[in-house]
Amino acid sequence: MSIDTRNAIPTDSVDARGPRFAAWLTSGVLVLVLVLAVLSPAAAAVLIGAQAVVFALGALNGPRRSPYGRIYAAVIAPRNGPVTETEPVAPLRFAQLLGLVFSAVSLLGFLAGSTVAGGVFAGFALFAAFLNAAFGICLGCQIYPLAARLRRTPAPN
Repeated sequence: MSIDTRNAIPTDSVDARGPRFAAWLTSGVLVLVLVLAVLSPAAAAVLIGAQAVVFALGALNGPRRSPYGRIYAAVIAPRNGPVTETEPVAPLRFAQLLGLVFSAVSLLGFLAGSTVAGGVFAGFALFAAFLNAAFGICLGCQIYPLAARLRRTPAPN
């Protein structure tokens, strides 16, 4: 395990305030998607597509190098006090992957002309993001141990 010398956080974990900040931004974007779904489904599709890209970058690169993580590091973190709580990176990346799945299905719904399907899956993503933002409950992080255990199940003989 290496240490990020700028803030003395192990590189396999992040300041817990960063993912919550990202969840607030995500919640705002997803609320806007739901509003746009009523006013302009095409605009909602564009916005959910952009959010899907954000989720994909978070899943691939981790929370520090995701777009919202970079905003947090550049704008918010310097104004915060010292880090008091950290979170491991792997469950956060898995949570981003789940967000990508929900936003991709939402995008497919909008592209297929089903505003209801697009809105429902955007709503699922909003529920998870808001739960993390407001209460610090990361659904993807809660599911991660089960997914990791299933992935490590040995192959039958």
